[in-house]
Amino acid sequence: MLKSTLIAVALFLSSLSYADDLTEFDYPLLLGDWYWFSSTDDGVSTDGVSYRAMNIKFKSSYQFVIRLLQVDGTVEAWEGIYDIDESSVTFRAKGQPEQQHSYLLSYNQFVLDGARFTKLAPENLPGNWRSSRITGRDVGDGVSGLEISLRPDFLFSAKVSGDDGRKREHQGIYFIEDDRIVLIYEDGQHDSQFQLGSNTLTLTNKQFGMEAVMVRE
Repeated sequence: MLKSTLIAVALFLSSLSYADDLTEFDYPLLLGDWYWFSSTDDGVSTDGVSYRAMNIKFKSSYQFVIRLLQVDGTVEAWEGIYDIDESSVTFRAKGQPEQQHSYLLSYNQFVLDGARFTKLAPENLPGNWRSSRITGRDVGDGVSGLEISLRPDFLFSAKVSGDDGRKREHQGIYFIEDDRIVLIYEDGQHDSQFQLGSNTLTLTNKQFGMEAVMVRE
């Protein structure tokens, strides 16, 4: 019985998670908010305008938003659609010329024509989380807990524990979009909705009918 209940909760972090548009997106590490900051107060000058910071938000719907902060505090913003392949990304926005840029991408670094962007997570999301309650039709009495460590650099580790001390662990990369978080690891991926409070994190997986209420350690 204990083995089966551990497996049931482990499926909460398993490759059997349902596939949809988000988990099938070809460039999942691109999704999220990317930031570039000038190393000097004078900013970086382009076409006679000096910029102090830039934010690019990529969505799985192939929409993007770009915001640029000038040194005088003025914010420029535009949005549109993008195309991407293995080496370049193309931005198309109303009222703006089409722009194509070369890029390099990792799980938390995005280099766009030599400018290095860093991905940032919501302020309260990174940290060590421990389950205070796990409910659902596939959860048995033998499961004692779930622990997830979400690092600000988008690496994670997760551990499911049983009453007899048995544990199952995963490590990998995570990304987020809106209220969804996807954990990617060696033998699969897990997609769930999340709700974030000041000291609570609620994960919900509709396929397995499970909900885990986590508290910050």
